[in-house]
Amino acid sequence: MKKLTVVALAILTAAPAAVAQQSPLTLWYDKPAVLWTDALPVGNGHMGAMIFGGASRERIQFNEHTVWTGEPHDYAHKGAAQSLAKIRQLLWAGKQKEAEDLAMQEFMSEPLHQKAYQAFGDLLIEMPGAENPSGYKRSLDLDTGIATTEFTSGGIQYRREVFASYPANAIVVRISASKPGGLAFQAALKSAHANSQVTGLPSGELSMTGQVAESAIRFEARLTATVQGGKQEVRDGKISFTGANSATLILTGATNFKNYRDVSADPKPRNTATLAGLRNQSYDALRAAHIKDHQALFRRVSLLLSAASAATPAAKLPTDQRIAAFAKGDDPALVALLFQYGRYLMIGSSRPGGQPANLQGIWNDSNQPAWDSKYTDNINTEMNYWPVEETNLSECHLPLFDALRDLAQSGAITAREHYHAGGWVLHHNFDLWRGTAPINASNHGIWQTGGAWLSTHLWEHYLFTGDKEFLRATAYPLMVGAARFFIDALVKDPKTGFLYTGPSNSPEQGGLVMGPTMDREIVRTLFGETIAAAKVLNVDADLRQRLAAMRQQIAPLHIGQHGQLQEWMEDTDDPKNQHRHVSHLWAVYPGSEITPYGTPDLFQAARQSLIFRGDAATGWSMGWKLNLWARFLDGDHAYQIMRNLIAPAADKAPGVDARAGVFKNLFDAHPPFQIDGNFGATAGIAEMLLESDDPYGTPTSLTAVQSGEAGFLHLLPALPSALATGKVSGLVARGGFEVALDWQNGKLVKATIAARQSKPLKVRYAGHEIEIQAKAGQTYRLGPDLKAR
Repeated sequence: MKKLTVVALAILTAAPAAVAQQSPLTLWYDKPAVLWTDALPVGNGHMGAMIFGGASRERIQFNEHTVWTGEPHDYAHKGAAQSLAKIRQLLWAGKQKEAEDLAMQEFMSEPLHQKAYQAFGDLLIEMPGAENPSGYKRSLDLDTGIATTEFTSGGIQYRREVFASYPANAIVVRISASKPGGLAFQAALKSAHANSQVTGLPSGELSMTGQVAESAIRFEARLTATVQGGKQEVRDGKISFTGANSATLILTGATNFKNYRDVSADPKPRNTATLAGLRNQSYDALRAAHIKDHQALFRRVSLLLSAASAATPAAKLPTDQRIAAFAKGDDPALVALLFQYGRYLMIGSSRPGGQPANLQGIWNDSNQPAWDSKYTDNINTEMNYWPVEETNLSECHLPLFDALRDLAQSGAITAREHYHAGGWVLHHNFDLWRGTAPINASNHGIWQTGGAWLSTHLWEHYLFTGDKEFLRATAYPLMVGAARFFIDALVKDPKTGFLYTGPSNSPEQGGLVMGPTMDREIVRTLFGETIAAAKVLNVDADLRQRLAAMRQQIAPLHIGQHGQLQEWMEDTDDPKNQHRHVSHLWAVYPGSEITPYGTPDLFQAARQSLIFRGDAATGWSMGWKLNLWARFLDGDHAYQIMRNLIAPAADKAPGVDARAGVFKNLFDAHPPFQIDGNFGATAGIAEMLLESDDPYGTPTSLTAVQSGEAGFLHLLPALPSALATGKVSGLVARGGFEVALDWQNGKLVKATIAARQSKPLKVRYAGHEIEIQAKAGQTYRLGPDLKAR
């Protein structure tokens, strides 16, 4: 059964503790939030909330991960495969427009669009008399996962704490006042959906029930309260408190969603069961359990940039002012804050038992969000999960793998109906109902490699964790299914005889084609990783042989007339094209088919392609470019992308007047808000400090494998001159090595590498190399010459 979401509030009248010195891991502001992108996020993977920090009127806007439009539905277009051969023939003949038109009529999803993630509602706290506060401050401490609002009103000091607890499945708010008995407030629920109502129950609770429009999703939020001192009563759809010493509100949220094919659950018993389990838990116990759980994940990685990281003048400014000043000043601590913020957002939006992080993580205040706030798989969903393994949050990957199990089922239907193929396929989006068919328009919606790309995350999880049981039971069956689709779906180019994907596109430009470069890179990688997984498990020798043979027949990469890596089979790249997608560079990052050591010519061509694309881009695109420049071993160029990214964003819809960057709360701006840029930034900062190869040599080029270039840990491979001094601990490398680095004046001082598995440890730094037969549980300390210390 799905874990139930809970929101709990504790409101107390104890005297506030003295404010500690500002933590370097804190976002803070001297004004309440006005816009949603000013508010501060908390989340537990099942529910997210945005804290506005109002003094007299607090708004806590909340979401629950299964509140979506739609209903169980098979999106596959029955009989679509009958037009497949004709679409391919038209593309081979250069008749792209005719192929796209036929595909729109015969090949697209039914219906043409997928469904949308929804807002749930608001928890509103009204505190009369606090309309003109002084000494105001609101903050979010990433280390504790606690958002705090502090102010003085009427001679009384107030302090409100907000946190999302995964163990309790609760969001907890505590208000303390310096005057005992002086706390009076009202708490109410407001639904984001018209078909809903709020009623008072005989138990003294509030119940908000309803149904999402055009959806099978029914929901209930329930608010219950206990009070110490004073009086509480339910009146006019609100819970009112007067003369209170303390009060605790608990808000639970649930829907009827059980899985993508079953909405037969009842949210009310779910809420009742959760509340029953929480009645004997004190505020202090909830807070302590939350911090223990949060820090068990968050504190795995520490990053300090510059010797006086927290003491720079900019670090003393409110966060919105720091963002504005970043391009002009010295504030490396803001880079570290952005890095850890991405990890914080991952912990809040992707925990076991929940849905994966979508385009906005788990936070959304609109019932018509941009791009439906669903899962876009031609870059965005994957980018969300780029940092999880390297920044030591491996458990946060699991909701994505749960979704892949569903997608393998729905994708098998799409593979059969659209391609007469076995295995499973996912095109460029999915939603709560696990739609896998091509959506929106044929010129970009028909893209076959969404499932293949996501399947590479399964192999990555194994590389970082060494979890062979996960590989056997979860990863390998899904990888094989994704590979089997392409065994059936790849077709020979009638001119060259090479294997192509198609119909497909190079996201999201150029229209419908055969065999775009990105597709070939991904499929070649999927085949190589599936072969490697089968070898580890000692299974499927015949399948390995077949995949190896087909892998060699996939059309190779080409260098074009401008010295660029060709984006398509034809040499038609425009060097003036600065499109946000850099899809053909997938083999550089997140793939590794193109490396400076194994494929130097392709490496230079790919670099030229990135130069042509330019530095300016949408928020998530800058996240990708940051990682690419790190892979190109150019730390200063990567840092220039970082400067572009950490800039004030315009809170507008996409358009020529929109400005990418970050919002006041450090949310990434496409614009509008998309969380993938936050995760891309975190991954990119890690890549500048540590890169690691696949120790199995897949999908690294065969040249690199044969020359012994595969399997290295690269220390400080793209260190920017602006980050010349610092230290990091807790990063994880492929092969299961945990790494700590200390550097000064741009030079490595020491490296500490802890082996989680017994296997060769190969390290490279500044022209030095070392290979150690590492043993699990052992720690290796190396100097700048890589000699043991």
